[in-house]
Amino acid sequence: MTLLDLTPRVADSGPLSTLPVAIIGAGPIGLAAASNLVERGIDFVVFEAGDEIAASVRAWGHTRLFSPWKHLVDPASRRLLEERGWELPDPERAPTGTELVEKYVAPLASLEEIAPRVRTGVEVVGVTREGMDRTRSARRAATPFAVRIRMASGDVEDFPARAVIDASGTYLSPNSLSSSGLELLGMADIAGRVTPALPDVLGRDRADFAGRRVTVVGAGHSAANTLLALVQLAREEAGTTVTWLIRNAKAVRVSSSPDDELIGRANLGSRVDGAVERGDIALVDGFEIIRARRSGEAVELVGHRTGEVVAHETDIVVNATGFRPNLDILREIRLELDEIVEAPKRLAPLIDPNVHSCGTVEPHGFRELTHPEPGFFIVGMKSYGRAPTFLLATGYEQVRSVTAWLAGDTASASNVELALPATGVCSTDAGSGGGCC
Repeated sequence: MTLLDLTPRVADSGPLSTLPVAIIGAGPIGLAAASNLVERGIDFVVFEAGDEIAASVRAWGHTRLFSPWKHLVDPASRRLLEERGWELPDPERAPTGTELVEKYVAPLASLEEIAPRVRTGVEVVGVTREGMDRTRSARRAATPFAVRIRMASGDVEDFPARAVIDASGTYLSPNSLSSSGLELLGMADIAGRVTPALPDVLGRDRADFAGRRVTVVGAGHSAANTLLALVQLAREEAGTTVTWLIRNAKAVRVSSSPDDELIGRANLGSRVDGAVERGDIALVDGFEIIRARRSGEAVELVGHRTGEVVAHETDIVVNATGFRPNLDILREIRLELDEIVEAPKRLAPLIDPNVHSCGTVEPHGFRELTHPEPGFFIVGMKSYGRAPTFLLATGYEQVRSVTAWLAGDTASASNVELALPATGVCSTDAGSGGGCC
């Protein structure tokens, strides 16, 4: 028996047991947590900042996932859906983000056990304990959480909860274009010419890119997907040029290992390499961005390259440098985070992108996700901090374990199991924007 086993559960009898669990984020992981709580008979509420469930997934919905359907559906959610006649799509096929939402996430969110407890258009702006900042300790574990929410109307209120599961993801918190990690000098001047990762180049956002000089910054799979879409656009729209700007001395290649069981990802690297070799993509490597500025109607990125200060001129910049967790809302919560990747301290060694790929991450659950704040958990992509090796299947096992622990079922919570597809190492540079999964 460990200290974690002796920690009071929020499902124990007492004032906390009358309150719901607050889930932040109505994406696949947040709704998987909801499904597991349904099976455990524990009340909950889900707060989604977007106007619709899975708003972040919808934003990049045109992009095809690397994982096939058999790795994308949470077991508890599948049980609830199949009770209503739902059938798993082709298990060997990889869907787009839009297909994932329409064929799985949206039907899950519409279930009668879940739908009334989902509040969209509600942003969580802070989490604390009722009447306590992070410095107060007396009766802390027995005090309800206060989840501060802002409605679409602008009204703000505090919502009491017995526990908090933060599944808000990282898509809305991109890394800086600056190689220093700080906000890019001059960003305010060029903000209108910078787009987030994975724009819909061939669809919704086509007019923003057609006939323009486009520079993609970042060395990971998000960048690769966008580069290939831009190459196709350049064939169809005269005047469109594509530049790939990375800070490494040479291109950090996406996985193209023949042993990679995620075939879509295995092919991506060779396709980008081929486009560079043909001249469809102009590769600018070893470019460390230090500032940006407007130059007439164009944008200049200024940086260090080969020991000199140089400028790169473009019309549009795509920020594909990866993501980081938004920790501002958790300032009054007692967290224990790794000093490098900003993941929970016990989890960080298991997901170090210098060592692990998506497929070599060990099974983990509530123990590795526990913070000094009893009843508070960060799960899903956000739990990986700045490490880019997350898979949905990993997040599903996280929330199964966490919800079992919240229910007082230590045996089930401790029995973590995970079967992941074999992969190559995604990136040896945690800051390269090498999102791989």
